[in-house]
Amino acid sequence: MDDLLRSLTPQVLGALVRRYGHFETCEDAVQEALLVAAEQWPKQGVPDEPRTWLIRVASRRLIDLLRNEEARRRREDIVRTPDLAPAPVSDADDSLTVLFLCCHPDLPIASQLPLTLRAVGGLTTGEIAAALLTPEATIGQRISRAKQKLRGRPFRRPDSDQGWDPVLQVLYLIFTEGHTSTAGAELGRVDLAQEAIRLARMLRDLLPDDGEVAGLLALMLLTEARRTARTAPDGSLVPLDQQDRSRWDRTAIAEGTELITWAMRTTTLGPYQLQAAIAAVHSEAATAAATDWRQILALYNLLEPLLQGPVVRLNRAVATAMVHGPDAGLVLLDTLSTDPRATRSHRYHAVRAHLLELRGDAEQAVGAYLDAAKLATNTAEQRYLRGRASRLREG
Repeated sequence: MDDLLRSLTPQVLGALVRRYGHFETCEDAVQEALLVAAEQWPKQGVPDEPRTWLIRVASRRLIDLLRNEEARRRREDIVRTPDLAPAPVSDADDSLTVLFLCCHPDLPIASQLPLTLRAVGGLTTGEIAAALLTPEATIGQRISRAKQKLRGRPFRRPDSDQGWDPVLQVLYLIFTEGHTSTAGAELGRVDLAQEAIRLARMLRDLLPDDGEVAGLLALMLLTEARRTARTAPDGSLVPLDQQDRSRWDRTAIAEGTELITWAMRTTTLGPYQLQAAIAAVHSEAATAAATDWRQILALYNLLEPLLQGPVVRLNRAVATAMVHGPDAGLVLLDTLSTDPRATRSHRYHAVRAHLLELRGDAEQAVGAYLDAAKLATNTAEQRYLRGRASRLREG
């Protein structure tokens, strides 16, 4: 039931926004419809057309909300009783409609990202804050201001002048949260990852000649191909170098590799293409030992000027260690030691622990693994990090 309602939420919200506008009020109406569904469906059964049912209930509630709002603001010209029939399905999927609206050019990128993660991805404010390495109170303020700014803004598809970068960024963040959740007992959320892939496919249909759209879809497919091998039967995390590669989805890998090969040969190189190329190199290796780390390091060297930030530097430190030794990786990692965006993330300490372990410094590695576990909010990652520390202690 929860998965069904979560998957339908952006579609219902998109249908209402496309038809009526008033993003914030539509969101309130959809939330009330979801509450009604959560109460009625377990008792009466799920309707044959749950999306249509939700749209109808949300539309009725929206009309009440709009009447009250417009009466207060004396906008009698807008207050009419719309047809209560289900909103027609447009050529564009309603989830994509919400995505485009959340990426409205009037909103700063700092607001576009959290608003979309909330409206399309269904993430909580805390999850969004963790994903963006930003305090929760700040994220809450950005979402609130974004909703206020969208009042009265009509829906329109982004154009070439606006650019598609914000749309790609939010899709990538939704996928990232689905691949490794910032919180909870499960390592990832399949529904979010699959929704991001679905929307990326639709975006590629709209923009078949865009290399970065192809690169993003390729990155998602190549990463998602490893999902079933990332966890053991007990749900614990299995790191990349220990995964059973026979469990990787070779169909998804083939599709992703074909996409990134086309993009890098025919379009301007961009950060999503480079990240997809790195994922493809990992996918090509029959074993962890056969991984072409020199090629991966070269790709990270190209990526960092295009996508500056601690995450790329962390990954480049690992690649550097695999090519030039752990000391070289630690030297690069130390350049992030004064960057709070890095040091307040468990990934920084996990990478440090890994490199210290490679160097043979078990005592310091144990401390770094435990530091990482304290900062991690995903239970599966916490168990893995504490497990690494315990094994090192035991010798």
